[in-house]
Amino acid sequence: MKQLILVRHGKSSWQYDVIDKERPLKKRGINDAKRVSAIFNTKTIVVDAVFSSPANRALSTCKIFIEELKISESKLKINEDLYDFSGERVLNFIKKMDDRLDTVMIFGHNHALTAIVNTYGDRYINNLPTSGLAILEFNIDNWKHLKLGHTKDVLFPRDYR
Repeated sequence: MKQLILVRHGKSSWQYDVIDKERPLKKRGINDAKRVSAIFNTKTIVVDAVFSSPANRALSTCKIFIEELKISESKLKINEDLYDFSGERVLNFIKKMDDRLDTVMIFGHNHALTAIVNTYGDRYINNLPTSGLAILEFNIDNWKHLKLGHTKDVLFPRDYR
């Protein structure tokens, strides 16, 4: 059994004259990430590894979660393939993950994450919102055999405001 926890970065700011990868979180993005991570923390899911896009907004969201969840930063790896909007690179990354990892959390971007949730989960979502989280379960032993699984839960910030 494998679990994939997909988290879209928090709401980012367009206020600064920086390249896309450097855009910071807005105050709302920070607050929503704290809110969703606190709700997720009540589920007592043990995360084996955390992977994040190198984009500032994704990595900042990730660090809010690992602080709330008390996950060691040694479990965090930044990977360029997660700075993807179509989902192809993220999917290839997932299928190549170490099979010793059973529960993995990935921080990334839309439309990649929504596409993966809708392709591999059994519950359609219109959009994974900023700071939104989806938990997918798969009855597999190897990530390379990723197939249709079960959408165990979704957490959207708007549901907890």
